[in-house]
Amino acid sequence: MTRGPGRSEAWRRTNFRGRTVTLKEGPALASGVCAASALAPGVSPRVRAASIVAAAGAAGFGAYDDLAGSDRAKGLRGHLGALRRGEVTTGAVKMAGIGATGIVAAALLRRGPLDTLMDGALIAAGANLINLFDLRPGRAVKFALLTAAPALVTPAAPLVGPVLGASAALLPDELAERSMLGDAGANALGAALGVAAVAQAPRPVRAALLGGVVGLTLASEVTSFSRVIERVPALRRLDRWGRNAPEVTGGRGT
Repeated sequence: MTRGPGRSEAWRRTNFRGRTVTLKEGPALASGVCAASALAPGVSPRVRAASIVAAAGAAGFGAYDDLAGSDRAKGLRGHLGALRRGEVTTGAVKMAGIGATGIVAAALLRRGPLDTLMDGALIAAGANLINLFDLRPGRAVKFALLTAAPALVTPAAPLVGPVLGASAALLPDELAERSMLGDAGANALGAALGVAAVAQAPRPVRAALLGGVVGLTLASEVTSFSRVIERVPALRRLDRWGRNAPEVTGGRGT
């Protein structure tokens, strides 16, 4: 992903195919997610507040990384390695900030200290996981839709449904390669879904979800999700569904 020079280019990027796209889908999605959380029917004020805090915080720190960051350090390993060398990357600031807002959001639910720490970790890890899939047009939103869809038949539906609806509304523009989520949008989406999970799921389910999300995050440090998707025909077809042109090699990450 190439960052445009100059303030006027701040929200423009070059995607994996070499096309110029806008990052403004990210703030648009974050705004939609916050509005959906505020207006979701049958949701308690504390859950509404937690969702807005988590999504807005994730979007804010994600936008900071989008606009001020560089590609020198990537992934947990890259950012932690930079910290060991005394370098604080924008990605490290983002991770710390999203972790902090995740804890604040979890604290709004007024559970015990252990639950607050676990829930905050799940919110932050969910924000990061969705961002890990934002490497091809529509991939992160498709992943969110597929993995969160089962929650539409659970008590979390009033919060999950509007969030997924806001994501789906922006999907056609992303598939047409006019826009991309960026960290702001992907982090906000993941954080909001994380709040929906922690607000309704019992502790064993939340612990299992956290384990799964952390496992996928660690797996991303040693393998490329894009390569795995390309090797599995069903995943490859789903990944390319709705996009304008066949896959080509190069450009925006792996």
